[in-house]
Amino acid sequence: MKMHVMIAEDERIAREELTYLLQQENDVILCESANNGEELLKLYQSIHPDVIFLDIHMPGINGIEVAQLLRKGLREPKPLIVFTTAYDNYGVQAFDIQATDYLLKPYDKARFQVAMERVRTELSVKESSAPQFDKLVISVEEKMRILDPKQIGYAVREGKILKIYKLDNEVIETKMNLKELEEKLRGYSFYRPHRSYLVNLDAVTEITPWFNGAYNLVINDSEKSQIPVSRTAWKGFMEALHQT
Repeated sequence: MKMHVMIAEDERIAREELTYLLQQENDVILCESANNGEELLKLYQSIHPDVIFLDIHMPGINGIEVAQLLRKGLREPKPLIVFTTAYDNYGVQAFDIQATDYLLKPYDKARFQVAMERVRTELSVKESSAPQFDKLVISVEEKMRILDPKQIGYAVREGKILKIYKLDNEVIETKMNLKELEEKLRGYSFYRPHRSYLVNLDAVTEITPWFNGAYNLVINDSEKSQIPVSRTAWKGFMEALHQT
């Protein structure tokens, strides 16, 4: 099972070190990183990672406060939290917030692997306790449609309507929002390259230049549909693409 992981870290060297360690894990899809607590809370609204490696000492809202806000303000499923810090006196607070683990900087590779196994164990428990479906069930007007997620090329929000484009060119319209669809597709290789789009990474065949350094994704359908990648999502998209 693939896990979507986000890093919240204001120190560039520490962020790069943790990014490197996570990139070595085959089951990790790295999402866009946050430089502080406020940025993390904003990004979370569109990314919804499974796991957050959260630095405790950040400017503005610190990691403990961010974790408390995430725990109180979110519906299930809530992200797993792994605290990262250069100080060893936050264990009790981490335990109170029900953090999955607590990593000290500089990172020790063996200790990092222990944290990853704890993350995998918790995610496995959450996954096994949830209903398992091989199909996507969505509401379309007054009936239910059953779709194979692998046959979806992408989805786009247009006003209050969500359009799901299948690879066979069928277009399905639903009042489900993009966040709900993304949650239903957890475990499959889908990514948000833009706030209005959700893309099946397995359906991407080309990446073409657009303008001002931006890019489009080309989908493997007969229309060769092109999907924009926002500048803020580009790095996370490339990391996710290399790990699918």
